[in-house]
Amino acid sequence: MPELKPAPTLPDFQDYVAQLEVERHFADQPVLEKCLLLGEEMGELFKAVRKTQGIALDPQSKVGEVSDELADIFIYLCSIANRYEIDLEQAFLAKEKKNKLRNWQQY
Repeated sequence: MPELKPAPTLPDFQDYVAQLEVERHFADQPVLEKCLLLGEEMGELFKAVRKTQGIALDPQSKVGEVSDELADIFIYLCSIANRYEIDLEQAFLAKEKKNKLRNWQQY
């Protein structure tokens, strides 16, 4: 089983996810499938948020914890980035550089 080093960086998480996918036989899943799975996890996050906000849910519905659903989303995000060979840390920094030039207005 892969080990995640103490105080991991974002690239460390991406590498860890890549290793987990090999170990768990998910490495060959196409990016479209990963995107669909990410979408499902987003729905599970929304359901968990509804639960924490006291919004009515189907009593038969399985609802996870917000933290678990966010972790699942993070795993799929790393997986998709890995398939496109995108360094999420660098992508984040580049996008924030662009965002700082935008005019953010309150409505």
